[in-house]
Amino acid sequence: MPSPAETLLRPLQIKRLTIRNRVMSTSHAPGYGSDGKPKERYQLYHEEKARGGIGLTMFGGSSSVAVDSPAAPWNQISVADDSVIPFFREFAERVHRHGAALMIQLTHMGRRTRWDTENWLPTLSASPAREPAHRNTPKEMEDFDVRRVIAAFAAAARRCKLGGLDGCELSAAHGHLLDQFWSPSVNTRTDKYGGSLENRMRFGIEVFEAVRAEVGDDYVVGLRMSGDELLEGGLTHEDCVAIARTYAERGLIDFVNILGGQARDHMAHAVSLPNMAFPVAPFLALASGIKREVGIPVFHAQRVTDLATAARAVEEGHVDMVAMTRAHIADPHLVRKMMEGRLDEVRQCVGAGYCIDRIYTGGDALCIQNAATGREATMPHVHPKAPRRRRVVVVGGGPGGLEAARVCAERGHEVVLFEKAAAAGGQIAIAAKATWREALTGITRWLVQRVTALGVDLRLGVEATRELIEAQAPDVVILATGGRPDRGAFPGADLAATTWEVLTGTVEPTGTVLMYDGTGLHHAASCAEFMARRGALVEIATPDRMVAEEVGTTNQPIHLRELYRLGVIMTTNQRLIEIYPEGNRRVAVLRNEYTHEEEERLVDQIVVELGTLPNDALYFDVKEHSLNRGEIDLDCLIAGRPQPVQANGHGGYALYRIGDAVSGRNIHAAIYDAARLCRDI
Repeated sequence: MPSPAETLLRPLQIKRLTIRNRVMSTSHAPGYGSDGKPKERYQLYHEEKARGGIGLTMFGGSSSVAVDSPAAPWNQISVADDSVIPFFREFAERVHRHGAALMIQLTHMGRRTRWDTENWLPTLSASPAREPAHRNTPKEMEDFDVRRVIAAFAAAARRCKLGGLDGCELSAAHGHLLDQFWSPSVNTRTDKYGGSLENRMRFGIEVFEAVRAEVGDDYVVGLRMSGDELLEGGLTHEDCVAIARTYAERGLIDFVNILGGQARDHMAHAVSLPNMAFPVAPFLALASGIKREVGIPVFHAQRVTDLATAARAVEEGHVDMVAMTRAHIADPHLVRKMMEGRLDEVRQCVGAGYCIDRIYTGGDALCIQNAATGREATMPHVHPKAPRRRRVVVVGGGPGGLEAARVCAERGHEVVLFEKAAAAGGQIAIAAKATWREALTGITRWLVQRVTALGVDLRLGVEATRELIEAQAPDVVILATGGRPDRGAFPGADLAATTWEVLTGTVEPTGTVLMYDGTGLHHAASCAEFMARRGALVEIATPDRMVAEEVGTTNQPIHLRELYRLGVIMTTNQRLIEIYPEGNRRVAVLRNEYTHEEEERLVDQIVVELGTLPNDALYFDVKEHSLNRGEIDLDCLIAGRPQPVQANGHGGYALYRIGDAVSGRNIHAAIYDAARLCRDI
C-alpha cells in the first residue's frame, strides 16, 4: 500500500474547484461566532488549519438560513441576510492565501432547536412530532412555510457565492429539517411531501433545485446526510443509498458527505459523535456503501483520528475525501507534518470529546490537550525561540509539567524535569485504568515523545527537594506537583477508600460497594464501572440530580449505558455525611438534598471521589527563597506579556506553580496554565 502521503496528497477536482489533497475538516460548531458572524477568532481557527496544509476546511456547522432557525444563542452563524457577506470575503481571503479551499454548511434546524431563544418563533418540521433533545413540539409546516424556507436556502447559497466561498453543503444530517422530511420516524404527512420515500424526498429536491437556480451549475453544492439513521422506524441504509443516488443523478449535488446515525436524543447523539469508547472509523462502511452507488465524490467523517486510517479509506476506494475534524482540533498542522515526513510529531486526537462536550454546555470548543486551538490570536501553535536562553526546572511529570517542559524547550531553554514516579503521566495514568478511557494515555505519550526529542533532561523516579532544585542553579522553577485525593471532612472519612486507591490496585473492590460521587465528573462513574466489571455489587450515590452531571453529551450517555449494563444502582440527590463501622463492614449515612431525610447503607466498602487538594508542601518550602515568592502577575499572564522581574535582595529564581498544584481542575486547565505561562519565558 502507498504511504499515507502518497495517497492523501493527491488532488481532487470538483467542477472548477481543485482541492489540493484528500484531507478535510467537516463543518462543525466551535461556538466562536459573534453576533451571528464568523469574525476574527473563527477565521484564525480555520486559517491555522489552512496554514497546516489541509485541503478543504468547512465551517459553520448548523449555519442558519432563516429567522426561525436561531443561530445566536449558540454562537452560530446566521446566513439569513446580506450582512454576513463581507465576513465571508475576509474569511475566504485568509484561507485561500494558504492554498486551502473553504466551504460552509447551511441548514434550517427545523425542530432540532428551541423556540424560547432569539426571535421566539415556533419551531417547524414536517409533522408536529416532539423532538426529544430540545424538548419542543414543532409546528407542522404549511405551504407558505415550505415556500419561504426554500427561498431562504436559495438566498443563503447566493450569499455564500458572493462571499467568495468555494462551495456550500446543505445539512440533512443529525435530525435537521431536510432529513426530518426524509425520515418516517418524523414525517407523518399525507400530502405530496409525505408517505412514500419519493414524496418525502420532494421538499429537499425543491430546496436544491432553488439553490441551483440561484448559484448556477458551476458552483459547488453538496449534501451532508446519514448513511443509516440506526433508528427503529428511521431511514435504513437502503433508504439513504436511494436518496443519495436520486439527488446525484438529478445533478442537484456535486458531493455527498456521509455519517452514521442521527442525533434525536442523548444516546444517539453520543453514537453520532463517537468518543474513545468506539473503534476508529466505526461508520466507514456506510460511506463505502454509498460510494458504490453514486457517481460523485463521497466525503466521510467520524472518529478518523490517524493518517494511516485516513489513507486506507481513500486508497481502498471507500471515500474520496476523508475528514479529520477533531484530529485537526488536536493538531491543525498534521497534514504539513505528513508532507514533511514528521509523522512522529503529530499530536493525535484521543477521542476525549472535551471539545464537543463544551459546546453542548454553552461553552466554546477547546481541545483537552492543545491549549492553542481556538486561541490563535494569543496562543501560538509553534513557539518561537526566546531572546535569551534560561535554565528551567520543572517538578511534576503530569500533563501540566510535561507541557511546561515542552514549551520551554521549544523556546530554546535548558530544561530539567523531576518526576518522583517511575513513569510520567500523573493523574492521566490513573484515569486511563478505568475501562474505556485508556486512550487518555495518548496525551502523555505525545508529550513524553516531544520533550525527549527536544532534549529535556527527564529524571523519572526522582523526588525533588528544595536542595535538589537549587543545585540546578535555575533561573525559573515551575511546580506542577499535581494534587492528592480529597477524602472529605465528614465524620468517619478515614474509613473510605478513594477512587485513586481502587484504580491503582491499592484497594481491591469486593462484595457490596457504595461509590460516592461528589464531583459529577468522569472519575466516580469510571471507577464504578471498573469495580462492577470486577464482580463488585455497586451503588453510586451523588448529591447531584444525576450521575456524572458535569460530564458532557458525548461521554455521559456512554457512562450511563455502561452503568445500566453492569447493574450499578444509581442514587441521586443524596449527600454522604458520615461513615461508621459495624463489625468488619461500613455504614454510610446519606442525607437527601431536598428533604434532609437520612438513610443508611450497610456495605463492605465505601469509595469516595471528592476531587483533589494541591500537593503544595514543596511550593511552600521554596516560596521564600524565590524572587517573586511564587506570585504570578495575572494581568501579564492574560495579556501575553512576560512576568515581571522582581528582586528580593538576595537573588534566586522565579517560582511559579500550575495545574492541580494550585487547585483541582482538569487536564486542559493544567496544560493551558503551562502553555500561557511558558510562552513568554
